[in-house]
Amino acid sequence: MRSGIHPEYRRVVFTDTSSGTSFLTRSTVHTTDTIEWEDGCTYPLVKVEISSASHPFFTGQMKIVDTAGRVERFEKRYGRRRRAGTATADGTAS
Repeated sequence: MRSGIHPEYRRVVFTDTSSGTSFLTRSTVHTTDTIEWEDGCTYPLVKVEISSASHPFFTGQMKIVDTAGRVERFEKRYGRRRRAGTATADGTAS
């Protein structure tokens, strides 16, 4: 294995912001946040919106995640897309 090309593989705490659950695992993700874990050591912290603790597939509960803002921003920036073969306002096909 070549040295200097692989990211650092270290212990990282992932915190689910919607359920408040935290997991200590190993990862190569880069972050500037840190947290003191139950064992007294300080680890890098990554905040996630959905994990196995809050995902409906794993919990059996339906939960709404707000993604409407993303769609609205896209439509505002690029406009609504028309389907191929639909008529436009002047009656011609697009």
